[in-house]
Amino acid sequence: MKTLTKRQEEILNLIKSHISDFGFPPTRADIARTLGFKSPNAAEQHLRAIEKKGFISILSGASRGIVLSSAESDEIPVIGLVAAGGPILAEENIEKTIPRSKNLLSSEIDFYLRVKGDSMVDVGIFEEDLIGVSKKTNPKTGSIVVARINNEVTVKTLIELNQSKVVLRPENQNYSDIEINPSVDELVIEGSCVALIRAVSYTHLTLPTILLV
Repeated sequence: MKTLTKRQEEILNLIKSHISDFGFPPTRADIARTLGFKSPNAAEQHLRAIEKKGFISILSGASRGIVLSSAESDEIPVIGLVAAGGPILAEENIEKTIPRSKNLLSSEIDFYLRVKGDSMVDVGIFEEDLIGVSKKTNPKTGSIVVARINNEVTVKTLIELNQSKVVLRPENQNYSDIEINPSVDELVIEGSCVALIRAVSYTHLTLPTILLV
């Protein structure tokens, strides 16, 4: 990643400390007020520059939509129910955060998603499990992905992905494949599943992460 200017470092450190103190990132107004900017727009310009250098991601439509890159964050957000229409990492979706371990796999995880339902039980993913999701990994056929279909978030195996059709497969014989027409349905692949934590273990932070892929 590119080097930050002194002012950009101040903003990045402010974001980190705000997340550490309050559990969520500051607003543009918070940054402007703390650092003496004339308006939130000035903070926005700095944030965009920091984003281009790879230290943060900015989520559209969220006042606190600032996400630290995996390399900069010591905490991994745990996503519960996802509000329709909003970014998956929006503040209201985050149940809590858990410390990032120092192993190589942990550095690839951008967020954990709490599993709802039994559509993936045949590959050992059960309700209330936490799946570690990487937004950096390009989805490949046969991989388990987190997909948003018309504002509904689901975990499925990616079977086919092209401009005319996407097929997602539940790993449970009681459910049928989901076929999506990208020209009709809104589809966003939020990331690929790279790890799994059993539901009983995520409160005990020393338990190991189990590789899925």
